[in-house]
Amino acid sequence: MTRAAQTNSSAESHTADTPDSRPPAQNKSLAPLRRLLGFLWPHKTRLIAASIALVFTAVAQLGLGYGVKVLIDEGFSSADPSGLYKAVSLMLAIGLALASGAMIRFYLVSWLGERVSADLRSAVFNNLVHLQPSYFETNHAGEIMSRLTTDTTLLQTLIGSSVSLAIRNALTLTGALTLMVITNLKLSLVILIAVPVTLLPILIFGRRVRKLSNKSQQSIAEVGSHAGEIFQSIKVVQSFNREGAEKAAFGHDVEQAFLVARARVFQRALLTGFAIFLLMGGMVGMMWSGGVDVIEGRMTGGELGAFIFYAVMVGTAFATLSEVWGDLQRAAGAAERLMELLQETSNLPDTGKTKPALGETLRFADITFAYPTRPESPALNGFDLTINQGESVALVGPSGAGKSTIFELMLRFYDPSGGVLYYGDIDLRDVPLLDWRAKIALVPQQPTLFSGTIFSNIAYGVSEATKEAVERAANMAHAHEFIAALPDGYNSDLGAQGARLSGGQRQRIALARAILADPELLLLDEATSALDTESEWHVQQALAEIMRERTTIIIAHRLSTVINADRIVVMDQGKVIDSGRHDALIARCGLYQRLAQMQFQATDGPRSGA
Repeated sequence: MTRAAQTNSSAESHTADTPDSRPPAQNKSLAPLRRLLGFLWPHKTRLIAASIALVFTAVAQLGLGYGVKVLIDEGFSSADPSGLYKAVSLMLAIGLALASGAMIRFYLVSWLGERVSADLRSAVFNNLVHLQPSYFETNHAGEIMSRLTTDTTLLQTLIGSSVSLAIRNALTLTGALTLMVITNLKLSLVILIAVPVTLLPILIFGRRVRKLSNKSQQSIAEVGSHAGEIFQSIKVVQSFNREGAEKAAFGHDVEQAFLVARARVFQRALLTGFAIFLLMGGMVGMMWSGGVDVIEGRMTGGELGAFIFYAVMVGTAFATLSEVWGDLQRAAGAAERLMELLQETSNLPDTGKTKPALGETLRFADITFAYPTRPESPALNGFDLTINQGESVALVGPSGAGKSTIFELMLRFYDPSGGVLYYGDIDLRDVPLLDWRAKIALVPQQPTLFSGTIFSNIAYGVSEATKEAVERAANMAHAHEFIAALPDGYNSDLGAQGARLSGGQRQRIALARAILADPELLLLDEATSALDTESEWHVQQALAEIMRERTTIIIAHRLSTVINADRIVVMDQGKVIDSGRHDALIARCGLYQRLAQMQFQATDGPRSGA
């Protein structure tokens, strides 16, 4: 369902069945977490050091039980103060060892959590940035961002805290149970009977927590996607007075996320409550039986104190493990979602090895292509066109004729489903993507600017651009004058997507970026559409000079801007209808005549400036 449809219904269900919006497959194990080992292994030295510190801390914690026994039997029960001094000194030494080990363990596991989270986030981003554009047509950017941020934060918490707690408490549980058996077998049996009973709610509620955790992460992603879409289109929202409808729709999203989170928290609360209650019941029975043994002289008060200490450790460890189990279930869902992104592969394999030459002819040979989202409607159908080196070619035609698709194929955002696109005698699929795209600069009709300075945006396509080169490109694009008038000049911050500039100013920045890149192939999607008449004249003069040295392909929405092109190609329904100079096409091409008549009549009045 579209966002407009959703805001009209406000409170109706609006889940879209895109690949990214469907909840990932449910696994009944923690198998997705095993894939994180590949990110942990490069830091094996710190991992080993953290493991040693963790074991040391668990042993020191278990040593406190012996300290309690000595304190009661030799410190409190003895009339000699030296016994109390000895017991207190022992407890202090154990406490110091425990504090030192905990400090080192906390630093190392927290470092590992932050490092793995950063590595995983980078790996996912590095993979996504190479995927074909069609992937982002069927997967919402807001949901992908949720995976990169929320899910990686969950894994950071898992590695930096939950796993450490789980292992430490597992060691403590094992050690405490062993010492309990050594101290008193009968009382140990009382505690051990409670253990299998406690495992039952952990297994039952753990599965529910994992399922609800996946749903919770998905609902949070939908909330982020909704908010991002609205903020990016805030002018449209406000101009149509849709604030109230959007607030209602967003409130519905938030409420759904809350309901899922509430169900997850309730299941975790039940898991924790049942585990603690069952263990405490076992401990009460143990204390009653042990108290009788002390009264009847079958064990000392120190032994009972140590046993109770170990029993408390067992109960605490079980309670902690029951909570950590919920964290593990939730993190497994996050890992599964992230690994899906990490395993995505591009539909445009970059396997070419042939280095392209300079100044070759570009040839479209019987090209057929349909967008993946519209397979039944070919954008190009038997398209043939040859563009010579240094030639300026304008593509004109009605909306939907396939003009923009030509640029998409030239940039290899898509590959044709039929036919071949040649550069010289080389199939473009045999050319490395980096080498091919280095030859091209694109100036789109709707320019894309990035957060940052004007300088960084103009220099985006050149790794080490000088100040002089950037200013020269800006001058040629008729942008230097308004840039110099800004308080910080070329260091002025543009805001998100260049929001602080007008449409015409953004277009000139994009044009300067293309000029600075000095491409062999220049693609102009009506690059002067947002300029006023005077600025357009200056930019056209600059473009005329640049176009003499390179192949230029222009998508023309206004025929007045391409009258002087070397060749005008008229397109309709994905095919070439005619081509030639303006005067010849006016005389013989009916479609071109109709387009020219409509546009020249519509532009009798002056155009407003940008």
